[in-house]
Amino acid sequence: MNLYCIPGFGVDERIYGNLIIDKARLCFLNWLDPDPKESFNAYARRMAAGIEDEEAILVGISFGGMVALEIAGFRNIKQVILISSIKQRSEMPLEMRLAGALRLNRIFPVKKIQQSEAAYRIANRRLGAYTPEEQEFANTYRKTANLGYVNWSFDKILNWRNTHAFKNVIHIHGDRDRIFPIKHITPDYTIKEGTHMMVWNRATEISAIINKVLQL
Repeated sequence: MNLYCIPGFGVDERIYGNLIIDKARLCFLNWLDPDPKESFNAYARRMAAGIEDEEAILVGISFGGMVALEIAGFRNIKQVILISSIKQRSEMPLEMRLAGALRLNRIFPVKKIQQSEAAYRIANRRLGAYTPEEQEFANTYRKTANLGYVNWSFDKILNWRNTHAFKNVIHIHGDRDRIFPIKHITPDYTIKEGTHMMVWNRATEISAIINKVLQL
């Protein structure tokens, strides 16, 4: 069995590195460089080119979960497993929806954030990256992220609307997630004290849930 795994915003397959999944092979769909004017659907179709199975199972973290749901709208997908993500726009916090509606991301100084240690500290608190190892893991990606990808992704996240009625979704979420607070979300599985980075630092519990789901 193959699980097609899409990482979170700005990271790669290493975010899945602590998971231990029985009787399944993790296949990674890493981020592609987007065209500045590329639509979300067109981008998702390019990402989906790496899926070789019919009735594939997708795993998506955060923004990767949004992409997984978009793919499920045009590919024959058996199941989507969301981790630290959202299923629809109503689960997005109000400030993110307003930022998208007002196009605030168009004037947000992303490049300055990439060079700001203070911004790193704030972002790490929101992610739940508390240990030196977790912070270094997150900071490395911020320092090397392609600016074109970052700007394009911010726009697609803030303005995301899931228009597909894909039903076979398993949602795993942390009750201390500060990016997508659980008060807006009804997950199938809740990780106590889990943050937005829980796939990395609570991998044992998340692995157990995924293994259970795959046996159903």
